[in-house]
Amino acid sequence: DLHSFPTRRSSDLPGYTLPAGLAANAAAVMTLTLGHLHGDRLIGPDLTDRSNTVHPGITTVPIPILTADPERIKQIKEAADTGNTADTTVIDFTDCALQTRTYDDYATRLRATSHDQLTYHAIAICGPRKGVQRLTGSLPLLR
Repeated sequence: DLHSFPTRRSSDLPGYTLPAGLAANAAAVMTLTLGHLHGDRLIGPDLTDRSNTVHPGITTVPIPILTADPERIKQIKEAADTGNTADTTVIDFTDCALQTRTYDDYATRLRATSHDQLTYHAIAICGPRKGVQRLTGSLPLLR
């Protein structure tokens, strides 16, 4: 259950071949998607500071930004998809997303590309801590 925050983990994995700005963008895009899919369970309530200023809730789950080369990202995605359970979410950021400027262009390009032709530049995984750790535990943090 996503409310068991200490047992949940998310990881964003942009490829280390991406320049810093594109890696940050890929991580932001995938994390927005996670928020869309699971925001009611991943985002804490709004908080108020001592001056009664309201601060919107932020994630209650750690989201380390890790890095790997595109081939390793593809292997991790395939392993996550194979072992994917209903409580695990995998979001990908492919060359189709990287090469387009609008969602319509992305959709058109993705529909015209077969699965084996995709290059995975980044993925985000959210699920039970043990499963995510098993897939990503040996990867370095993005620096």
